[in-house]
Amino acid sequence: MSALEEFEKSSIVAIIRTKTSAEGRSAAHALHSAGITSFEFTTTTPDVFDLIEEFSAIKGITVGVGTAMSPAHVISAKKAGATFVLSPHTDAAVIKKTLDLNLLSVPGVATPTDVARALQAGAKVLKLFPASHFGPAYLKAVRDPFPEAKWLATGGVSVENIKDWFAAGVLGFGVGGPLLGGGIPEIPTRVAAFIAEIKRVKSGGK
Repeated sequence: MSALEEFEKSSIVAIIRTKTSAEGRSAAHALHSAGITSFEFTTTTPDVFDLIEEFSAIKGITVGVGTAMSPAHVISAKKAGATFVLSPHTDAAVIKKTLDLNLLSVPGVATPTDVARALQAGAKVLKLFPASHFGPAYLKAVRDPFPEAKWLATGGVSVENIKDWFAAGVLGFGVGGPLLGGGIPEIPTRVAAFIAEIKRVKSGGK
């Protein structure tokens, strides 16, 4: 299954951004056990490429790199086994290197100009970031001139606003703090709540 197919199926990418690699590893294992199948390990996490290599070897998991700030990050992620690349911004060089290496590019965008630049560079999936600052109504308005784009919402997504974001046209969400903020013991409950609401909305709200 490709990274895009995984996004469309599960609609949730867990963002691993921790102070130590040990914390990242523990969080990722707990998230996986709770039902998460797509992971973004950020370059701000120590030993990030070792973590990508470790988890990309696990069957049934889709792994990517987050906070990719340079083509060098993309190259290292590819070597480690990543299949997608996310950035908080739009950088044509990062997008080009990602596509050259046959990885899924997901640049961060905030304005119509960002969207146009990302699409011109070849990106097909865009990350609205920080999503909480703009809101679903903003995304719905920005989407209209760019119907070919697919969207992830990242930053401030909660169980309570999942329905609104789907209505605005996203295919899924990047989620970090709402899954990890309570520590390892709370991960199963938090993951279950997100997965249940995503399934409920996708099935028509029943």
